Amino acid sequence: MVDIVFVLITGFVAYHGLTYRDEEGESDIGHLLFGAIALLFCLRILFVDILNLV
Repeated sequence: MVDIVFVLITGFVAYHGLTYRDEEGESDIGHLLFGAIALLFCLRILFVDILNLV
């Protein structure tokens, strides 16, 4: 149950970080960085701990 909640939260953080734009339509490097890191954690927990693929 904790793994599923972790995947949902990190998935939301990754989505927000990778799609965030400011008023001028530019991406912030901090949002992109943390979004990419959150995506890596999300996929790692999903594939290794939940789906047991590795």
